[in-house]
Amino acid sequence: MQEPRPIELVARLRALSREGSRAERRLAEQALADISFATLAPIKEFAERADVSEPTVTRFCRALGCAGVREFKLGLAQVRAIGGLYMFPEPHARDADARRIVSSVFDSAISALERVRDAADMDAIGIAGRALAGARQVAAFGSGGVSSLAAVEMQTRLFRYGIPVAAHIDGQMQRMAASVLRPGDACIAFSASGEVASLVDAARLAREGGAAVVAVTRPNSPLWAEAGTAVAFPVPADSQVLKPTSGRYSLLMLLDLIATVAGETMGEAGVENLRRVRASLSQLDMSDPCRPIGD
Repeated sequence: MQEPRPIELVARLRALSREGSRAERRLAEQALADISFATLAPIKEFAERADVSEPTVTRFCRALGCAGVREFKLGLAQVRAIGGLYMFPEPHARDADARRIVSSVFDSAISALERVRDAADMDAIGIAGRALAGARQVAAFGSGGVSSLAAVEMQTRLFRYGIPVAAHIDGQMQRMAASVLRPGDACIAFSASGEVASLVDAARLAREGGAAVVAVTRPNSPLWAEAGTAVAFPVPADSQVLKPTSGRYSLLMLLDLIATVAGETMGEAGVENLRRVRASLSQLDMSDPCRPIGD
């Protein structure tokens, strides 16, 4: 019998908790309620807690598509290892107070920003910003949800200063764009894990071509090792999986710090380019001088 994949095992447990026999419902509910116990407890203790016999546990495991208890426990261990947080998320309150959602999102965002404020390596950030400001052209790379957004956002920040920049979120385009970078050019790569193959390859290709390579990523990761300048990206832990990750705020703040250094390095030239961008929007009734440029 082929052992079910972790995600299938969870789906089958949930199905048995609703539609199985009384004993199956007890065992399934017990496993879903305490995956650690179900994974580690001897069969006797698992059976006693559900008030069933040991043979019933064996039959339950087979009903899930496992050859026996051993395979069932192995499957649960894999569930915990590859995504227990998302398969068994922390329950969220279902009260009627909408302020709970405001507080949850706000508090996580503030915590993420404070973590960057307290730990930001301004030496590395300064080197990164000056490298981008002085580059003939900049390639911004990101892969995945948050990192892709960062690459596009960096493009949005830099072009306003008059820095030639292009964002690439496709792995093949990242490799190709990096392969034509030369001395005087720069690339900046964003990655929470630092292990995305296309980003690591692109950083290596850019470095071998003589370009300045900046990475905003996990310390001591493969991408970190390829960068000439690396900025640590702390990803805050978050048990509320239904809420968008607060790591977005951490990355955005690091990006803004780097972009601000680049803008200050450009000085008057950067300000003049911002003025030109503002003037180009005058026909769109952008009469408020305090309104963000094109945001």
